[in-house]
Amino acid sequence: MLLVHIRKYYENGCGGDVPAGQYEDLAISPVHIHKNKKCHKEAILTLGTEIVGYVRNKRPIRVDYTSEIAPKQIAIEH
Repeated sequence: MLLVHIRKYYENGCGGDVPAGQYEDLAISPVHIHKNKKCHKEAILTLGTEIVGYVRNKRPIRVDYTSEIAPKQIAIEH
């Protein structure tokens, strides 16, 4: 579930989609509790590889940080 949230967080920050075709082709998500551990492990590794590959090929996004807004944003995200 954490990698799915990381993907969405990155997409919201960049304004674009992180392509994860191999992960989507596996047709497994964190909520599929009936799938076995091996399937979930493959999905985690595939999604992680796709996210890292995409981020490496993109320029780093600039994140403006000020101590005045940080606590409020952190509270909203959690």
